[in-house]
Amino acid sequence: MRTDLLRWYAREARDLPWRRTRDPWAILVSEVMLQQTQAARVVPYYERFLARFPDPAACAAAPAAEVLRAWSGLGYNRRALALHRTATIVARDGWPADLVALPGVGPYTAAAVASFAFGAAVLAVDVNVRRVLARSEIVVEEPTPELNQALMELGATVCTARAPRCSACPLAEGCDGPGESTAQATGRPRFEDTDRFVRGRVVAALAAGEPLPDVDASRLQRALHGLERDGLIERWEGRFRLPGDALR
Repeated sequence: MRTDLLRWYAREARDLPWRRTRDPWAILVSEVMLQQTQAARVVPYYERFLARFPDPAACAAAPAAEVLRAWSGLGYNRRALALHRTATIVARDGWPADLVALPGVGPYTAAAVASFAFGAAVLAVDVNVRRVLARSEIVVEEPTPELNQALMELGATVCTARAPRCSACPLAEGCDGPGESTAQATGRPRFEDTDRFVRGRVVAALAAGEPLPDVDASRLQRALHGLERDGLIERWEGRFRLPGDALR
């Protein structure tokens, strides 16, 4: 099954820019951006971000406002602040032996960076890999970077949660199938009706030097309070700005 999976990956893998490097900073940026965000959407942000901040020192030297501005539109802006803090630590002290010690780096991200950048024999289990392992009978021994990528690719493109393409799966033989994981979620609010939508619009407006979004006052105040609490914006002379940014 391992051989079949690797052959499938060699034939079907998407050409994603972070798969062409072993630079730990570039890989960390990609992994942080990919959290809860589809790869196709991440690619342009990833390329622009690394063009502006090619290494931890460049990111650490920039004000948090500039990092947030480069990140704006990608969503989950707290990830940008955590990455900025990580860049400061790495630029000063180098990469730690235990990557989980870095801000915003959990067990999966640490395993992914260790595997793809440093060649460590660790299994990087994200939500896609967990789903593949739960459905199939594949036993992962001596994980390699290529095997990690293959498992992730299979989960992202074939063994998906809601519409798995079992006929195209190299692990179909002996697989238990999708089970109940294809159940459609119901009753979810529109993204435009969530606080996260308003928070993103506030950060985008401040990043562009534009007025705050014209939304319901209670939603706006809730978003401003949460953003200020999380360190993503700050009050300055009676107005809001990105952390340390100059008022426009």
